[in-house]
Formats: sequence, structure tokens, C-alpha cells
Amino acid sequence: MGYKKLLCGRLYDGIRDEMQENREILIEDKTILEVGAHTATPQGCEVIDLTALTVTPGMIDAHVHAAFFDWREIPKDAVYYSDGMRALATAECARRALAGGFTTIRHVGWFREDYSLDVRRAIDAGFIDGARMVVAPHFLCAPGSHGDSTQSIATNPALSRFMEQQYPTMGSGAEFFRDAVRHEVKIGADFIKIMATGGFFTPNDSPEDKQLADDELRAIIDTAHSLHTTVTAHAYTAELVTTLAQMGIDGIEHASMVDRNTIRLLEKRDIYVVPTFCPYDEIILLDEEKLAQKSPEFQRKLRYYREALVEGRKALIDSNLRLGYGTDLVVGYQNYECGREYSAWLRNGVSPYRALRAATAENARILGLSDKIGTIEPGKLADISAWGRDLLTDDKALLDCAFVMKEGRVHAHTCILDNYR
Repeated sequence: MGYKKLLCGRLYDGIRDEMQENREILIEDKTILEVGAHTATPQGCEVIDLTALTVTPGMIDAHVHAAFFDWREIPKDAVYYSDGMRALATAECARRALAGGFTTIRHVGWFREDYSLDVRRAIDAGFIDGARMVVAPHFLCAPGSHGDSTQSIATNPALSRFMEQQYPTMGSGAEFFRDAVRHEVKIGADFIKIMATGGFFTPNDSPEDKQLADDELRAIIDTAHSLHTTVTAHAYTAELVTTLAQMGIDGIEHASMVDRNTIRLLEKRDIYVVPTFCPYDEIILLDEEKLAQKSPEFQRKLRYYREALVEGRKALIDSNLRLGYGTDLVVGYQNYECGREYSAWLRNGVSPYRALRAATAENARILGLSDKIGTIEPGKLADISAWGRDLLTDDKALLDCAFVMKEGRVHAHTCILDNYR
């Protein structure tokens, strides 16, 4: 690919909480060679003028469910979608996320087989274009849990029971889950995802439910760690998050109803949290129009737990936790609209720099890729995005990508907001 030089109007490098003016980035093939006010210009170097834009590291979304084309189709998934359909949807999500300036996404599993590992391999090999994928291919969960989409057909017990058998990592007992972890690692999982509690999206459970026993949770965490694999868990309540932290979990997804004592434990043990603010913004900020797009069960649970969600969010924002950036979009927005979470952070009073750091350097650390991506500095891969809006004042800035490069190659970019005009 040779040499490229990017001329930046403003640069956020993922290292400093500041915007640097008039910087240049010199790239050779896939790698950043030099960053500074004046860099070398090798013979044959392609110069790309981004002086009207704000340049950042390629953004990272650490909580994506990639295996659907349109959120309105999800209720059909349990019966009407094939594994191949989910694979195609996963690839399309990765392509669209990249066009939106997110060069890496972390796929945290889906209800059924989606061949996400194969999509990841195809992208890595250059056979198809898409954001780099870090993948947990299957939820580890119990029957009837938040990870069991046959809840939607529970009124037909025979069909529901039959469909349960199609879930390779859904079961009961410590031995089952030890084997499930070993199988996930064998087939290439980058990390393990536990559905430890109920949720808001599924119809027949509660975010306060504890859906796996202590010996099952411990078996998952210990087995994964013995195989040098990290573990994260879908969990909401202070009680369960505390239990998981004491067992040595690496990270927590959501943690939306934790208290300050639990947060202090997470801080002490350096356990990250990906809080996924966006899906709960409708109830916290009381957006009735967006709430109406959710199912009656979803709305009922959000309203019932509103006070706990408000207090939990305040505690997370006021903490010194390692907060990652993840969207978890399954209702109201499409899964590739990764910039939505930035809007949620800023509208809830979080500093733009904290949000940007979460979506770049911190997420790279959570994904185990901080030696390769997350910052703009010599030696890192040339994953670079640029934006026409002011990232410090415009909460929709990460929905309007004006340039994207992954590993030194320029890709088509898009403005997500165009879909809503």
C-alpha cells in the first residue's frame, strides 16, 4: 500500500485529553510511522487532506449484537431465521459499523448460531470488508434465561423444548458449563460471555433474577482463566455483581443497578464495566416516544426499575471505574449505529474526553488489543477515523463519519443520521 500522510485539522490521539491542532500522521502500509506537526514525506507518498475535520483513532464498540439485519425482525429469530441468515446479518453489521467510523466491534453473542467466528475470519483474511471483530460466539446461559430466545414460544412447550436443543451453550450444572467453556475456546472464542441474570428485553424474566448457581458461575470463570481466556457477564444488581467480582470476573456488562459499595469493590479489583447507557436512556431521560417502540414487557420493567437505574447510572458516572463504550442496540436503533452511545454519555453529563477515551484506548485494553489499536502513535495499526462535527459539543458527532481508514486502507464512510432524514 505504500506511504500515506494524513493532514489533520484537529487530532484526538487517545493518549491525551486534548485536541491538538494541525498535526500530521505518516503511515507505511498498515502501520503508523510518525505523528507530529511536521512529518517526513517519502517519495510517492499519498497526501490526504483532513484539515477540515477532527481526526481520532478508529472507534471501538465493545457491546454489539451483530446477528440481525433490523431490530424489528428480532421476534422472528427463534423460529424463522436460519443460521446462514444470521451470518449474513453479522457481516452486514460489521460492514456498516466500519463505514460509520468504528473500525472494531466486540460481538457479545446471540441467542442462536450466527457463525460470527467465520465472519471474523473472513474479515481478517480480507475476503470481505468490515470492522475488526472480537467475538464471543454463544451466550453461556440456562434454560428460560435472558439468553434463551425460546421464551417467546414458551406457550408451545414441545417446540420450545426442541428449540432449546439447538443452543450449544445453554444448560445446567457445573460440569456442563466447564465443557461449554472448553468448546468455546476450542472453536476460537476471543472471550466468554455469561448471561448471569435476567434482563429487560426478554419477556419472562427480571433483571433481578440470578439465573446461574454459584458453582456454575465459578466453573465458567475458573475454566476460562485456566485456558487464558477472559470472562464478562451480563449482570445488573449490586448483589450479583459483587458475587461475580469476588469470583474473579474480568468485566461486567451493564451493571445498571449497582451501588457505591459494589463500585468500590470493582475499582479495587480493576474490573471493567461496559455500562451500555443508550438502551436505558428513554426511561432515565423520560423519552416517551422512544419508550413506545419497546415491547409492553420491556416498558413495564423499565418503569418499575427507573429509580434504581437512575441511581445506578449516577454511581457509575461518579466512579473511577474503567468504563468501556458499548451500545447493546436491539430496540429502536440498528446494531451498527455505534455512535448512539456517545450521545447518551454526553446527554448524561459525561465529559466528551471520558467518552472518547472509553471508545478508544480503554476499549482497546478491554479487548486485549491495546498493543495494536486504540491510540494514534508510532507502531500502532493505522485505524483512523475523522468527523465533520465538533466532538466536544455535538452529542451526535459520532453518527456523522467523514473518513475512515482501517489498517492503512481507506474505506467508504457514511452518515448514520441520513437514515433518519
